[in-house]
Amino acid sequence: MHPTHPQHFDPATIRGDFPVLSELVYGKPLVYLDNAATSQKPLSVIKALNDYYSHSNANIHRGVHYLSQKASSMFDDVRLQVRDFINAKSEREIIFTSGTTDSINLVAATFGRKFIGQGDEILISAMEHHSNIVPWQLLCEEKGAVLKVIPMDDDGVLLLDAIPSLLSERTKLVSVVHTSNSLGTINPVKEIIALAHQFNIPVLVDGAQTVAHEKVDVQELDCDFFVFSGHKMFGPTGVGCLYGKETWLEQMPPYKGGGDMIQSVSFEKTTYNELPFKFEAGTPHISGVIALGEAINYLNKIDRNAAHAHEMALLNKATSLLMEIEHVRIIGTSKNKSSVVSFIMDGVNAMDVGMYLDTLGIAVRTGHHCTEPVMHRFKIPGTIRASFMFYNTFEEIDKLAEGIQKAKGLLRRN
Repeated sequence: MHPTHPQHFDPATIRGDFPVLSELVYGKPLVYLDNAATSQKPLSVIKALNDYYSHSNANIHRGVHYLSQKASSMFDDVRLQVRDFINAKSEREIIFTSGTTDSINLVAATFGRKFIGQGDEILISAMEHHSNIVPWQLLCEEKGAVLKVIPMDDDGVLLLDAIPSLLSERTKLVSVVHTSNSLGTINPVKEIIALAHQFNIPVLVDGAQTVAHEKVDVQELDCDFFVFSGHKMFGPTGVGCLYGKETWLEQMPPYKGGGDMIQSVSFEKTTYNELPFKFEAGTPHISGVIALGEAINYLNKIDRNAAHAHEMALLNKATSLLMEIEHVRIIGTSKNKSSVVSFIMDGVNAMDVGMYLDTLGIAVRTGHHCTEPVMHRFKIPGTIRASFMFYNTFEEIDKLAEGIQKAKGLLRRN
């Protein structure tokens, strides 16, 4: 199914970098298995936030004084880091946003305003997060466009054979998730991009659940847009990135007005700044961007291949243990998965299971995970989701399985 546990990766040494992992919950050691919602933060990222406000706090790109120049340099350096992190051609293609949702909305508002019209079509998949559904619905309502959906099978795998029949001369954009947050399915986005490009259709990839777990090369993928959030890859909340091919970004109108996005303003006319500043109005999340740079530094320092293999070993063990528990059913059984396992317990509300696990110190996510159409597809109200990061241990997987057994004994009896 996946590679076995690497011999030279020790999560115990990694865990010391993450202060919250030593917390007690109701007097029990925290078992944090909600990494798909947000990852924990290493000390270096926490220190970067503190250092900025303690030693470098100033607004950027406006001041001639020392602190402003220092903060501006630190901020601008991160754009270069992001460029290299995802292998973009140019830092002009990196737009700082508040996160994945903001990035998708930016594309919907700007690309959509320019290129989507009455009767045009946008294609998404059946496993999208709400943030990759609602912006397109709003755009379709405004423009009189049509939203189409790539279906998926009972394993939570997209039906790629259906894509050619869903593409036409009216299709103006494909927007698809790389890794499903609720099923763990890793979609063959490179293949989807190639199919769309046969019709000269641009493709946006939602990489929010990907960047912390595997290396991303946007030039190799050949995607036209790629979006992700800092908080899911060890950075702070409220910051993220939009990558866009320069040819598209140059054609797209500004999203918000004010601040860095202008060159000159008069009451008669405003001229706009060049890329990437055209899309970065107002004072940005300076501290967040700087800390995002430290998150990238952290990821670059670890053995990412070994970390990924460890996560797959955690997934294998959790999957095997859950399959042995009577009345527990895994939702999302693709052969190509990220370190996410979602499941239901027959006859028991998912929230009740999550609340019981919490009393044991085990943090999981319950509900529809902002993917209600996925739940409708499987005819369930929601799931219990355990999502793993390289700092999780095999002992924590054992505790999860033991907790589920206890929950089953208590909640099914009641």
